[in-house]
Parts: sequence; C-alpha cells; structure tokens
Amino acid sequence: MSNIVDFRQRFWFLVFSIFLNSASNALTISANLGSAVWTGSSVNLSDWIHVPLGTTLLLYGIVVTILNQLLLGHFDRRRFFSNLLYIVPFSYLVEFIGYFWQWIGVPALPFLARLILNFVGLIGVAAAVSIYQRCNLIQHPNDDLSYILRFRFLHGSAIIAQWTSYLPPVTITIVAFLATGQLRAIGIGTVFALVAQGAIMGWSDTHVFPSLKHHVDVARVDHHGN
Repeated sequence: MSNIVDFRQRFWFLVFSIFLNSASNALTISANLGSAVWTGSSVNLSDWIHVPLGTTLLLYGIVVTILNQLLLGHFDRRRFFSNLLYIVPFSYLVEFIGYFWQWIGVPALPFLARLILNFVGLIGVAAAVSIYQRCNLIQHPNDDLSYILRFRFLHGSAIIAQWTSYLPPVTITIVAFLATGQLRAIGIGTVFALVAQGAIMGWSDTHVFPSLKHHVDVARVDHHGN
C-alpha cells in the first residue's frame, strides 16, 4: 500500500513539474532576454524552418531520443518511451502557455520587468528539473543525453558531459542565426542558466518540496557508471 501511495505522490509531483517547466520556459521565451540553451536553440530553429514552436520542440525531442538510443548501443525500451512521454506534453505546453504570456503583455513590458521575469522563469526551470529528477518516473531526453554521455563516454564527469551535450543546440543556434540574421531567446539569461542552473537545482533538492526525496534507479546507475 505504501508503494502505491508513494507512486501517486511522485506522479502528481511529476505532473506539476512538467507544467512548471513548460510555463517557466515559455516565460523566458516571452521575456526574450535569454532562455536555457536547448530552449533558445528550439526558438531559433522554429523561426528558421517556419514550424510552430511546439512541433519544433517535439521533433527536437524525438531526434535526441533516437540519438540517446544510438549512443547507448542498444535499444532501451524504458528509456525510449520515458523520453517520448515527457517531450509530447512538454512541447505543446511551452507553445500554448507562451501564447498566454504574450496575451497578458510580457513581451511589451519594460526591460527591468522582463529581466526579473526572465530570471524567475530560469529559476522555475531549474526547480522543475529538480522535482522531476527526484520523481525519476520519466525524463526529458536532453537530461538523458547528458547522463549517457557522462557515464558511457566521459568517465562520470558531470561538467564535461553537460558542456558536451550543449554542442548540438549551440551548433543549431549558430546555423539558424547565419540563415536568418536574427537571434531570439539568447542573452543574459542564457549565461545565467549556464552558470547557475546546477546550483539552483541543488538548492531546490532540499528547499522545494523537501519531502520529495531522490528515487535513484540503482540498476540504471550501476549499468552505466559504477
């Protein structure tokens, strides 16, 4: 019985984290002063190929999901469907919540107000990642990419794995900029996310819903890292 209750709690925390992650990412896009690297890359790719942001995020997530399987060297069914289950609602929630932020006028606010909201959004993203990683039910494919790189190729180095996982979105952002001459959702907030997101996630682990503890998949860690 306790396992059922625990699963239900983790499930509702997961649902909340997906909404928080989506709303926070959408807020940073609307403020337009710098989103997280992957989000900013998706915005610029969407502008370049003229595909709605939600669909771009979904296609991006599917590509990364497939890349994860190739890097693993074998088909991991649990991981594959976990990635897809996360990216489908997340992608379209970012787009549609973004319409709400536009409707209430976030893009037209003065610089200082947009800067504050941008930082609030980035903090929200980090807190959301902390929550769903502690739930450990399904994962965003981008997080899995960093995890696979870390334990399969980079001898457990979290920092090098994180920076290596940024190579695809940075490359796409540069190519999109060269193709369109425009750069959106990249700025001071992106630098803040690069520098501080890990620390905010660590703080969130113990201060945002502290009763939610890490549910570590020991077999998964041992298979890749120990």
